[in-house]
Amino acid sequence: MGIEISGILGLLILIFDIWAVIQTLQSPTSTGTKLLWVLLILLLPVIGLILWFFMGPRGRAAV
Repeated sequence: MGIEISGILGLLILIFDIWAVIQTLQSPTSTGTKLLWVLLILLLPVIGLILWFFMGPRGRAAV
């Protein structure tokens, strides 16, 4: 049963990481900033995702 839960958790992290990378690439920030965020998200999947969520580039301005 433990393998199933860790597999589901890993899949969710992968999905959220892919979503974060796509959002970062679509953001209006510079190419260098995008590259740094994508590397951070890919090299540190959980910590990078958390940091991106709170401090990463935003794709659109809030209305």
